[in-house]
Amino acid sequence: MSRYAIQHRTHYRYARAVELGPHRLMVRPTDSHDLRLESATLTLSPLAHVRWAHDVFGNSIATVVFDSATNELLIESHLEVTRYSLGDAAIELLPEVATWPFIYAPDDRVNLGPFLNCRYIQCGPAVMAWAQGIVKQGAGTLQALRDLTAAIRRDFTYSARFASGVQSPSETLSSRAGTCRDFATLFIEGVRALGFGARFVTGYLYDPALDHGGASGVAGAGATHAWAEVYLPGPGWVEFDPTNGLIESPSLLRVGVATDAEHAVPVHGSYTGYPEDVIDVDIEVKVTALADGAAPVRPVASAATPPVQGVTEEEPMQEIGDAPQPPKPIAQRTAA
Repeated sequence: MSRYAIQHRTHYRYARAVELGPHRLMVRPTDSHDLRLESATLTLSPLAHVRWAHDVFGNSIATVVFDSATNELLIESHLEVTRYSLGDAAIELLPEVATWPFIYAPDDRVNLGPFLNCRYIQCGPAVMAWAQGIVKQGAGTLQALRDLTAAIRRDFTYSARFASGVQSPSETLSSRAGTCRDFATLFIEGVRALGFGARFVTGYLYDPALDHGGASGVAGAGATHAWAEVYLPGPGWVEFDPTNGLIESPSLLRVGVATDAEHAVPVHGSYTGYPEDVIDVDIEVKVTALADGAAPVRPVASAATPPVQGVTEEEPMQEIGDAPQPPKPIAQRTAA
C-alpha cells in the first residue's frame, strides 16, 4: 500500500481577454480496489459552472462552462490516493491462457469489443511484423507481454514532444523515438494484432527521486503519463508501461482509460481568438509520497494548482513544462 498527493496545475495567459469555450476535464480517478481516492479538489479561475458525468468508458468527467471573458485561465486538481499493488510477481493467469496464442471466452470477446480492434489499419503489416519478431508461438503469455514491454524500453528513445496528437505506430517504428503516449499506442496496437484486448491509460507516474529534489530517474514523471492495460483472464486488466518497462507498478496512478489516446485527453477545450493570443502556457505536475498516518494535505486556498493539458483552438497542449508562481485570481473551488 502506498499513499500519494498529486498536484496538477495549468496556467494560460492571453494577450487580451478571450471567450473560453466549454472545457472537458478528466482529472478525477475512479475509486477501485487497487486505487482508492481519498480526496479530490478542483480549483478554477475564472468562475465556472461544473457538471460531473461518466463517459462511455466509466471515467469521471467534468464539463466546465466559464462565466466571463478572461486574460488568464487556471485549472488545478489536487488529489490524495492510496495505491494497492502486489507487482508483476503476483499476476496469476488462468491455466487455459498461460501460453500464447489463446482465444478469449465468447463472453469476454463480446465485452472487450473495441479493445480488441486495431485502430491504425494502415500500420497493420508493420506492427504485426514487429510484434511477431518478438513473440513466438507457444511463448508464455506473461513473458510475451514482458518481452514486448522490454523491447520498447530497450530499442526506442524517449523524446518529449510539445505538439499535440499521437504518432502512428508505423511512425514510431520508423523513427525509433517518441513520447509515452506514442509508446503506449504502439504497444496497444502490437498486442491487439496478437489477439489481446488492450486499452490506453492516462494518469501520473511517481518518481521517488523527485521527492528529494533529485533528477528524475524515469521518463514521464513530472507530467501526465500514459501507459497501457491488457485484459488477461484471471487478474483482469494488467498495467504495462513500455516507456519505463514497468508492469503492475504501484508508481502508476491511473486517472482514466479509453480505447485510444484521442479519448483520454485530461483537459480539452477551446477559446475564441487567434493563435497569437496565447502568450504563455505553464503546466506543472507534482506527485509526492505520503507517510502512513500522515494528515491529509490540503491545497492552499489562494493558489490555483491545475491539472494536465490545456486546450487552444480545439487542440490540446501537451503537459510538459515548469510553471512559475501564478497571479492571485479569484478562484472557484468545487469538490471533485
